[in-house]
Amino acid sequence: MSSPNSRFECRWRASRQLLAAYLLAQVFALGSLFLCSIPPWLAVVASMLCLGHGAWVLPRYLLLSHRQAFRGLRRDADGWQLWSEGGGWQAVQLRPDSLALPMIVVLRFRLRGEWWVRSLCVPRDALAPDVHRRLRVRLRFSRRRWAAPG
Repeated sequence: MSSPNSRFECRWRASRQLLAAYLLAQVFALGSLFLCSIPPWLAVVASMLCLGHGAWVLPRYLLLSHRQAFRGLRRDADGWQLWSEGGGWQAVQLRPDSLALPMIVVLRFRLRGEWWVRSLCVPRDALAPDVHRRLRVRLRFSRRRWAAPG
């Protein structure tokens, strides 16, 4: 399992649980804007920002319908790579603050040539249970998991 050239690949689908949690958070955020004692124009501006955030996040991170949405992860001799329809397989460097929990995997990564760190969530219902477990095990115990892409 910890062999440096052992291969691993998984592809996930949109998560209903993550979508429900996001929509619930949006409802609470929008509701709190109109229950707070702030000027109405500020509540409208803030609600437009919330809706704009939703328009950006939903296709890219929750529904996975955007061409740049990451939908797969693999490990091979070249290191870790993420897959999107628009970019194909792209080399990434996983970050040490990635989390592999039973309910959710939070991947923190940096694409080659970028200086900022990105994140994505892979909830339990986005993969088959055995694949989600293998992903968690691979993230916890593989050698050179934090190495920069070659």
